[in-house]
Amino acid sequence: MSRPRSNRRVFAVLLVVALLVAGVASYYASSHPDGLEYVAGKTGFLETADEDGPSIDSPLADYGTEGVDDERLSGGLAGVAGVALTLAIGGGLFLLIRRRDPADKTGD
Repeated sequence: MSRPRSNRRVFAVLLVVALLVAGVASYYASSHPDGLEYVAGKTGFLETADEDGPSIDSPLADYGTEGVDDERLSGGLAGVAGVALTLAIGGGLFLLIRRRDPADKTGD
C-alpha cells in the first residue's frame, strides 16, 4: 500500500520547479521584445510610449536586476525574485484569508 503524499513535499517540489524555470529557463528566453512591444512596433505607436514609466527606477526594471552586468544572469535573478515575491504575496493573502474566524453557521 502506498503512503499518501505530504502537501509540504508537493509544495516544495513545485517551488523548486518554479525557481528553476524562472532562474534557468529564462537563460534561454527570446531576446525579441514582448508581444505588446512587437504589436506597438508593427502598428507604429511604439515611438509614443513613455520610456520613463513608474517602474523605471525599480531594481528589477526591464526584466533585469540592477547592478548585475551579465544580461542572462540578471534576467534569471529577476525571475527568481519575481517568483519569490509572487509566492510571498500570494501566501500572505492565503494566510490572511484562512485565519479569519468562520461565520457562525448555527444562525444564533
